[in-house]
Amino acid sequence: MLTTRNRARLPRARSVTRSPRSGLVCAGPEAFGIRGFKVRAIAGIAGPVAFTGTWIVASLLQTGHSAAEVQISGLAAPDARDPWIMIAGFAALGGCAVAFGSALREALGGPGRAGPAPRLIQAAGALTVAAGLLRRDRMLLASSAGESWHNHAHDVVSLLIYTALVAAPLLLARGLRGDPRWRAPGLLLSASSLATAAVLTVFVSGALGTWNGVLQRIGVSLPLAALCAVALRLLAADPPGHASARAAVRRHGPLSFLTCRNARRSSRSPGTWCRSATPTRSTSREPGTPSSTSSAIT
Repeated sequence: MLTTRNRARLPRARSVTRSPRSGLVCAGPEAFGIRGFKVRAIAGIAGPVAFTGTWIVASLLQTGHSAAEVQISGLAAPDARDPWIMIAGFAALGGCAVAFGSALREALGGPGRAGPAPRLIQAAGALTVAAGLLRRDRMLLASSAGESWHNHAHDVVSLLIYTALVAAPLLLARGLRGDPRWRAPGLLLSASSLATAAVLTVFVSGALGTWNGVLQRIGVSLPLAALCAVALRLLAADPPGHASARAAVRRHGPLSFLTCRNARRSSRSPGTWCRSATPTRSTSREPGTPSSTSSAIT
């Protein structure tokens, strides 16, 4: 005789995950979405860090040439030393920008409410990958006579990227200006956009020809640093994919999920929409239905 014991289970039980930082409980598919959001938010930091690291390393490898002499695009030219390093940097920044743009669009309430900034960041990421593949003919700038088609295409793509570096932070700051919690990041985005516009204007004009390489690196790094600050802010908050965060967005608007963690840390009541969920075992059951049953198989 074999005896089996059937224990009562919740209907359609799924894997459950508890967030170690927020204490909130999520079912398996939802937890997967939260992890995906965090990974895409981290991409907003990983991409700029990887890109900056590659142009620093590639610049140091060009013996006999200073950073002011060689522009970033020249580091990926065929006559540069180890051009694959800079090509990898372009690809890393572009791919991470596409991923971060999707996380930012989700945090801002979806395609209908996010505005054009996330899409512009993703477009700039795709253009960055193209800029790395459409390489310049030579490391150092020379006469435009006899340049290849991909060299001309690289120049056009670069101008589009410079435009996006100025417009994306400004559009993002405009979308955040109505939320007092994002006042500091919004000011940083606006300041970086204006500073980038000034630096890149001098760079494109060639007024300081001997310092063009330095100006280019400054003009690229300023907006990337501002976007890193936004990514850090997203990582410090409960992801919008969480059930409590989704309820907050529905009731209080985009980015309201950021208050959920801060409210739990304060002494005031956080409100029903951002309270930590604690799994409880139900003790009630229908009459005549035991919590566990035994059956005999003979």
